[in-house]
Amino acid sequence: MTTLRPPWLEDAGLKTLLGALGAPTIDVRFVGGCVRDALLGRSAADFDIGTPEVPDKVIARLEAARITVVPTGIAHGTVTAVMEGRNVEITSLRRDVATDGRHATVAFTTDWKQDAARRDFTMNALSLTPTGDLFDYFKGASDARVGRLRFVGDPATRIREDHLRILRLFRFQACYGQKSISPALVEICKQHRELLRSVSAERVKQELAKFLSAPNPVLAMSAMLASDVFGVVLPECIGEQNLLKLVMAEHAYGIPPRWTVRLAAMLPESGVAPLGERLKLSNAENTELVQLTAPNPRIWLGMPRVALDAALYQSGRDLVLSRMVLAVAHGRQLGGWAPMASTVRQWSAKPLPISGDDVVALGIAPGPAVGAALKKAESAWIGSGFTASRDQLLAATKETAPGGGSGAV
Repeated sequence: MTTLRPPWLEDAGLKTLLGALGAPTIDVRFVGGCVRDALLGRSAADFDIGTPEVPDKVIARLEAARITVVPTGIAHGTVTAVMEGRNVEITSLRRDVATDGRHATVAFTTDWKQDAARRDFTMNALSLTPTGDLFDYFKGASDARVGRLRFVGDPATRIREDHLRILRLFRFQACYGQKSISPALVEICKQHRELLRSVSAERVKQELAKFLSAPNPVLAMSAMLASDVFGVVLPECIGEQNLLKLVMAEHAYGIPPRWTVRLAAMLPESGVAPLGERLKLSNAENTELVQLTAPNPRIWLGMPRVALDAALYQSGRDLVLSRMVLAVAHGRQLGGWAPMASTVRQWSAKPLPISGDDVVALGIAPGPAVGAALKKAESAWIGSGFTASRDQLLAATKETAPGGGSGAV
C-alpha cells in the first residue's frame, strides 16, 4: 500500500469533519483533485470526500455534529459541509445505472472500486484515507507522475456516457499533460466531436476558460486542432500559432496570462460579435473580449511615446499590455517590445487637472460644448506628457471657447 501524507491531512477543520462523518469506523476518504494534486506536490484549494453512507445518513451525522450542511446535489449523492468559511463536498459512493451523454442516473454503493470506475481519467480516480493510505485501482498514480492522460476504461464508451469528457481531456492535458495524447485517442475524439453540440454553452465556456488558463496550453491545443473539436465549439479559431506567440510574449515580458486575452489571440481581428452570446459569456467577459478585438487602441512596435501615452490614458495599463501581446500574437515581431512593456508597467494615471465646472466658468455653456472642450484639454494634457499646469490647460481651453480670448468668464 502506497502512503501519501500531504500537510492538509493535519488540518484541524478537516479532521473534525472526518470525525463527524464517522471516521475511522466508517471508510471515509478524500477523492479526486485534492489527492491527485497532493501526489504531484501541488497545493489544494478544494477538498472532496467520499463516503459509503447514503446522503440521509451523511446529513444526519453532520447535523448531529452541528456542522451546516447544504443538499447541493442530493439526486447524485452530494451534500456540502460548510464550516469556518470552507465548503467541502461530500458524495456517497455510487455507480451509473444509465447515462445519456449529459446526465447520469446513479445508484448508491459501498464499493470504492465501483465508484472510482465512474471517474473520467485514471489520475482522477485516486482516493486517500485520513491516515494517508492511497488507493489506486487503475494505476492513476503512475499516469499522474508522468503526465499521461488515460481514460478509466474504454475511451469511446466513456465519451458517449458524458460528452463533455472530450473537452475535459484537452483541459487536463493542458494542466497536467507531459506526454502527448496518443493519436488513437485524438482520433476517437474526432469521431465523436459532434456529440459536443449537446453540451450547454455554459459548460463549453467553463472548459475553454480552464483550458486557456493553464500555464501553457499550446501542446494540448495542437491535439485539439487535430481532433477538429474547435470546428464544433469554436469555429472562429484560426489556429495554434497565434496562441503560441502570445504565450511566448507573456513569458518574455512578464505579463500574467488571462484566458480572455488568449481567446482573443485565437480569433480573427475582424470582430467577435456572435461569440459572446453563443458561449454565454458574462457581461464583463464579453465587454473585455470586445475591447481586446476592437480596432483601437492600436498598439505597434516603436509607436511614438505620445501615442502610447494617449492609449494608456484612454484605455488603461492592463488593456494596453493585453493589446501589446495580441499585437505579437497576430503576426508582429516578438522581439524588441521590452522597453515598451517596461514603460507600460510603470505607467500610472494622472487625472486631468481641470473639470467641467472649470470649463463652464470660462463662459462655455453647459452641454455638448463642455465635453468637446474637455476633449481638447485632454489632448493637450496628453501631448504635454502630462506636465501641463492647470493654468496652461485653462488658457488653452479658453482660446478654443466661442469667442476665444474674449474674456467672457
